[in-house]
Amino acid sequence: QLQLVESGGGLVQAGGSLRLSCTASGFTLADYSIAWFRQAPGKEREGIVCINKSDGSTHYADSVKGRFTISRDNAKSTLYLQMNSLKPEDTAIYYCAIDQMSYYCQRWGWYDYWGQGTQVTVSS
Repeated sequence: QLQLVESGGGLVQAGGSLRLSCTASGFTLADYSIAWFRQAPGKEREGIVCINKSDGSTHYADSVKGRFTISRDNAKSTLYLQMNSLKPEDTAIYYCAIDQMSYYCQRWGWYDYWGQGTQVTVSS
């Protein structure tokens, strides 16, 4: 059974850092395009960073570029999101997800398997 479990969220002051983890079971991370999404209160869920299945390249939304880093440890079946220079507007529930069909990871509407999410709150 495919399963994604996020962890690492919490409360941090503006300018601080957090590292989120997403542990996969029942499948191999490298076999899929995989991404981090977030959903802030009152807003739609948005894809912020992803890794292509096809070539392992990464793609970042402008809102997080230069501050967040996605990485993957295939041996541990774990996806990471290192978040630095956090801002209050980064406050959201963060989800990892996989796209079981696409070779390219920026087809944001195609993600079809999700973790339960982890809350990140950034205080000013």
